[in-house]
Amino acid sequence: MALIVDDILLSPLKLTVWLAKKLRESAYQEMTDESKVHEELLQLQMRYEMEEISDEKYEKEEGKLMERLEAIREMKEEM
Repeated sequence: MALIVDDILLSPLKLTVWLAKKLRESAYQEMTDESKVHEELLQLQMRYEMEEISDEKYEKEEGKLMERLEAIREMKEEM
């Protein structure tokens, strides 16, 4: 009987902990998704080849994206 009461009383806490874990996992997956950065690099390169952006803007944006990619890889190594 006591176990049933404990389960009932602790269920909101268990749900909160479960939800927090799922949110953490989802955030980690989104933060370490290299494919988004690769896609942005491809789009940037296409814009550059179609002469929609200047050399300077391309180099600046490419540098930012490469830094993000490196940060993602470092984060994955740490985990």
